[in-house]
Amino acid sequence: MNQHITGQPRVLLTIEQAAHQLSLSRTTMFRLIKTGDIASVRIGRARRIAAEAIEDYVHRLSSEQRAA
Repeated sequence: MNQHITGQPRVLLTIEQAAHQLSLSRTTMFRLIKTGDIASVRIGRARRIAAEAIEDYVHRLSSEQRAA
């Protein structure tokens, strides 16, 4: 999990941090957000992704692939 300097896990990640965590490009991350596959929030002009949203996405992918 992504750790902040204080050692506490980050709750919200930037697009770049989330993409890095999933080993994806920024473009792919924006596409996943646009299609609704990964939920995001806006804070002012900044878009952030909850760490939980990334975990949910990975869990859904795993479940779908097991079912196929």
